[in-house]
Amino acid sequence: MGFRTMMPLSLFTDLRLPLALRPLGHPVFAQLQAVKDGFGSALVLVFMIGFFWGIIKIWGGANAISKGDSEGKGGILAGIIIAAAAAIMAALFTIFGMQDAILTPRF
Repeated sequence: MGFRTMMPLSLFTDLRLPLALRPLGHPVFAQLQAVKDGFGSALVLVFMIGFFWGIIKIWGGANAISKGDSEGKGGILAGIIIAAAAAIMAALFTIFGMQDAILTPRF
């Protein structure tokens, strides 16, 4: 009982076709869209955690500066970079011409 006998022949022939000749209603495309939507949902969670973590770092840096610590400026700078990471990455992707590679976060 080999792998070829367990899988339908149409799946193998469809996967061998070039991408442009495959039918649009193919289940592989539906699965890829579901994976893309899942990554978009996970991206929202990462951005939200990063944003709040960046705000906490900024507050911590401001608190350190108010106590006379010279390392508070680094904390504020790190917080700004962490909180703005999504905007920074989107700008870099746009600058280098990779707009199609950006996933849209799904709230």
